[in-house]
Amino acid sequence: MEETTRTRIIGAAEALFYEHGLRSVSVDAIAERAGVTKRTLYYHFASKDELIAAYLAARDAPTVERYRDWLGDDDRPLPDRITTMFSALAAFAKRPRWRGCGFTRAAVELAGQPGHPAVVMAADHKKRFESWLTEELRGSGVSDPGLVGRQVMILLEGAIAQMLIHRDVSYAMAAGKAAAALVADGFPETLERAAPAEARMA
Repeated sequence: MEETTRTRIIGAAEALFYEHGLRSVSVDAIAERAGVTKRTLYYHFASKDELIAAYLAARDAPTVERYRDWLGDDDRPLPDRITTMFSALAAFAKRPRWRGCGFTRAAVELAGQPGHPAVVMAADHKKRFESWLTEELRGSGVSDPGLVGRQVMILLEGAIAQMLIHRDVSYAMAAGKAAAALVADGFPETLERAAPAEARMA
């Protein structure tokens, strides 16, 4: 029962924090949305900061899994799969309630507090995400997966930021072409020829 209550509180916090930001959402509003008393909320979370960290921790694995699904694990050339991943991001960003990356937004909102649990959690998430991406590239035979993974990561972050600012998903499509070209260039010449023509020409 306690875990169910805790999960409900985190779910309420996730909805409100993602929609409105961390600072503007009160503990009272979270408790009300979760259908619990403020005292019950503080029984499960010693502070709002602890709840913020729990909210981000709950988003960690599902976020990576979403991108893993978008990338896929089929036999298509990796540049094609990278393009598909960015296309899926563009489609995801079309949703009216999309507000960008919750981890990046938390780190930006709390940029003046580098030791804040949310900033630490955001940094850890981004490192894990980059490590996952690097391993995907390494497993597919990219020559310098660490460098290419970081470059693709930068393109992802840039696309998300630009879409959040302009509400224009073409930024994700453009970033996807650039990422596919980077990945194609990271293969030995014999594999590079398997890249899509638009990636090689980008």
